[in-house]
Amino acid sequence: MSNITRRTFLKAAAVVAPATAVMGFPFIAHAAQPEFHFKYGTNLQQEHPFSIWTQKTADLIKERTQGRVVIDVFPNNQLGGDTDMLAQVRRGGIDMFNPSSLVIATLAPVAAINAVGFAFADYDQVWKTMDGPLGALVRQGFDRVGLHAMENMWDNGFRQITSNAGPVNTVADMQGLKIRVPVSPIIVDMFRGMGAAPVGMQYSEVYSSLQTRVIDAQENPLVVLKTGKLFEVQKYCSLTNHIWDGYWCIMNKKSWQSLPPDLQQIVATAFKEGAMNQRAEISRLNASLLDDLKATGLIFNTTDPTSFRQKLKESGYYATWHKKFGDEAWALLEGAVGKLS
Repeated sequence: MSNITRRTFLKAAAVVAPATAVMGFPFIAHAAQPEFHFKYGTNLQQEHPFSIWTQKTADLIKERTQGRVVIDVFPNNQLGGDTDMLAQVRRGGIDMFNPSSLVIATLAPVAAINAVGFAFADYDQVWKTMDGPLGALVRQGFDRVGLHAMENMWDNGFRQITSNAGPVNTVADMQGLKIRVPVSPIIVDMFRGMGAAPVGMQYSEVYSSLQTRVIDAQENPLVVLKTGKLFEVQKYCSLTNHIWDGYWCIMNKKSWQSLPPDLQQIVATAFKEGAMNQRAEISRLNASLLDDLKATGLIFNTTDPTSFRQKLKESGYYATWHKKFGDEAWALLEGAVGKLS
């Protein structure tokens, strides 16, 4: 085709396109706007496995719905802090958010039940519990406050204790230990019950507080030790696995109900697949992190949960939180992990 002929053809196509679009020829019409356009806010960095797999899930949903559903992911607190984003998703200012169980427990207290101290022996127990009847009960609590939760939690990890005061081998090593904890009643109660001196503190203050010896210790998953460079200001890491925590993928209930059933199914299935992939990614990452952190000079030791659990029983910790969560939720937890109180 000559240049003149080609230009003539393109001009003709430009004139014909609007008319054919009106007549219903979709192969010439402009791409349609999405029928459903949602905002997903997350508090995690863009390179975190959660953010990576959330974006992949959003891409998959767009593909499977042929562009009818588009989810824009905003990582790294671009839409606000945890408390702010939780409020926004309830109001409908944003559509989706990934609170940890400790954050969302301010609205649905039963959500904190996965943070019961030394409840889970391993990941098999975690997923059996949180993918099972107890997880379903927690999601009912979200529903009552205007939130829809996807079926499966995403992994944050087991929390470990680091310290400059020495390794933590048994509960005797916890006595009087000045340890930073999140501002969460169930975690504060746990460390107090074990004889430590917990200090509720925002994570942003942890590095400097360890550096200046305001506190001696802290507790977090291994990935946080790495990304926060806490190995620079801590000497010992005790693999206590004292709490497992994860993220719920929640959605404004009205936004969820705006989707017809066929699209709800596509979105739910994609988020289930995303959860499984993100869990596998965290598992692989944890294996390499241990070696990476050992290479920094951090000294590791493993622990037995027996003395810690016994001290918590004696302090009344389990009995107190059994009462707070209620018989139904507690029975479902113990049904999966064994007797605690």
